[in-house]
Amino acid sequence: MAQHQSEIESGEIVILFEDECHLLWGDVCGLAWGKRNQAIEVPITNQKQRQTYYGAVNFQTQEFHLKPFASGNGENTVAYINWLRDLYPNARLWIIWDGATYHRSLMRDYLAEVNANLSEDQWLVTCILFAPNAPQQNPVEDIWLKGKNWLRKRFAYNKTFADVKLCFFEYLENGIFSSAKYDWYKSYPQII
Repeated sequence: MAQHQSEIESGEIVILFEDECHLLWGDVCGLAWGKRNQAIEVPITNQKQRQTYYGAVNFQTQEFHLKPFASGNGENTVAYINWLRDLYPNARLWIIWDGATYHRSLMRDYLAEVNANLSEDQWLVTCILFAPNAPQQNPVEDIWLKGKNWLRKRFAYNKTFADVKLCFFEYLENGIFSSAKYDWYKSYPQII
């Protein structure tokens, strides 16, 4: 990143950390106080209801971009990347994400198409992988946790799964979320 610092600061390159979240009815439940050694039951009408969200946080501005999809798959991944390109039409995107299978399937063809005839340093979309099995490297994981904690604090207001989805989406949509993890990716001059 250090060698592209001026392009990042000018907005020519936008770095986005990306991840998906699969919201379930059960995500509304959190911890509850009760009598010792007694289970507390919280009724959930349909545990199989689920909503997939794609989310990316802008490394420079820390703005979060959230979009719901029916599932996580190659087709929806390409649609989400296109949506991000629409948000940043004049920038080259660096997408930093995990190695989910649907990040590879249709994406290879998509990347070959959008980056055709361009040198690597001019690619419109560049995908960079986190280390394998290391979700703790992704600041988006912290954002999903903040969203789910928000739901848990408001469990009494979310009577239907539609309420849950709306509450989660409204809290996260276009929010600005700080994370100590951003500092991991900044280059600092070394003190000698």
